Amino acid sequence: MNPRFLLDTHVVVRWLAAPKKLSRDQTRVLRDAVRRREPVAVSAITLLEIAILFGEGTTRSDIPVRDLLGELDSNPAFQIVPLTVDVAAEVAALGASLRDPADRTIVSTARVRKLRLLTSDQRIIDSKLVPVIA
Repeated sequence: MNPRFLLDTHVVVRWLAAPKKLSRDQTRVLRDAVRRREPVAVSAITLLEIAILFGEGTTRSDIPVRDLLGELDSNPAFQIVPLTVDVAAEVAALGASLRDPADRTIVSTARVRKLRLLTSDQRIIDSKLVPVIA
């Protein structure tokens, strides 16, 4: 089954470490996907963001970074989406509308794969570059 939704990095981490921080709509979408055994997509760049944001020496999460990454690797609810030439071309086509390279990659992945993005990032929401569930 192909995913219909792509998770922003902070949505991934909240779902795994602090699900009460998800919005009502995000919780509903994720609960429904699990119930239907439908995977949700996670951009490969999210793995790097998690490693950087939650790696050694940070106190951003109670869950060790190895556990977060291990869950993404082993749990069939997650489908890691690789960085492809099409995604890179879309990043280039976005221009300067988003400055953060990871945000640009995540938005481009959603656009290329025609996925709705679960995000709480106001810059992405305001950009209107991709359909979001905030």
